[in-house]
Amino acid sequence: MKIVLVVSSMESGGAERVAAILSQAWAARGDTVTLVATYSKRGGCFFPVSDKVRMVYLADRMSARVKKPFGYVAKIAALRRLFVEAQPDVIVSFLTNVNITAIVAARGLRVPVVACEHNDPTADGRSMLWKLLCKLVYPRATAIAFLSESIAAAFRKKHKDRERSAQRIAVLPNPVSDELLGFARTTRADGRKRLISVGRLHPQKQYGLLIDTFAKVANEFDDWDLWIWGEGPERDMLTARIAELNLGDRVLLPGRTQAVWDEMAAADAFVLSSRFEGMPMALMESMALGVPSVAFDCRSGPRELMRDGQDGLLIAPDDAAALADALRRLLADAALREELGKKGARSIRERYSVPAILAIWDQLFSRLSVS
Repeated sequence: MKIVLVVSSMESGGAERVAAILSQAWAARGDTVTLVATYSKRGGCFFPVSDKVRMVYLADRMSARVKKPFGYVAKIAALRRLFVEAQPDVIVSFLTNVNITAIVAARGLRVPVVACEHNDPTADGRSMLWKLLCKLVYPRATAIAFLSESIAAAFRKKHKDRERSAQRIAVLPNPVSDELLGFARTTRADGRKRLISVGRLHPQKQYGLLIDTFAKVANEFDDWDLWIWGEGPERDMLTARIAELNLGDRVLLPGRTQAVWDEMAAADAFVLSSRFEGMPMALMESMALGVPSVAFDCRSGPRELMRDGQDGLLIAPDDAAALADALRRLLADAALREELGKKGARSIRERYSVPAILAIWDQLFSRLSVS
């Protein structure tokens, strides 16, 4: 099978990590995989990509002299030429803007297009323009995929032709990399305990709320520190907030890391404070590594991954007081952390292994008559 997988870039991010995992898994079983990054400034490749995968940066195929508004037209044209050249059996695209581009570029080629949303479209704050484009263009896709049933169900309700929409809508959760499953928990020599979060420093993640909440419990747990791995537009604001709270030696923003699994494996607990999610890879991977986790019960993602009190702590969305209580409970109880970590790892590894997720993709491909 020939698969073209289209993403915005291969820099750090959950969707990019999934693109790397899927492209490698498909190539390993013998599929011909072309991974296309459409970012106009090209960017780098943060995640390792198998040498069996053909990596294409669309910017290399476009003239640097093309300016807005013609740049978007040129991008569609370049992507269409690549589709014609690759002659794929199926096109898979990730993220809203890339989905729109791929669907338009593939128009008339008679190649199935699977457009994948990686966030909650009802909560991610997309502009009216993008909402309109989705309304106009998404019906042209062969299938629309969401990361969880809760998001898919909401999408189905918006469409009058329920039977047709049910056939076109798929739920395709993220997989956990086989490589990650080989990692073992580690301990640090400094004797300090570490609560971590991993994600873009962006309002979606509500790291300001997390830092304020940690400040409320920090004095009760003077051997614990908060590390937030990632980069983004809120760095300056978060840095200033940490200074205001005099937590410079307890709350750290170390930036991106290529060794994120090592950092997760060495963590004592994980926290997800997001306002919305699709299927949070950082939470999934931490749980798979056996790291006890606490998360806001935003409408999609955490509730699919964990069961409150059994393999994680799931708390009311945006509730800082509840988050503080959950952190107190988790940080104070080593036995609870061990129990949640073991049960979480078992649950995630059983449900979200690469073979399990590839089987779901294959069911969709079969339904679309892709071979």
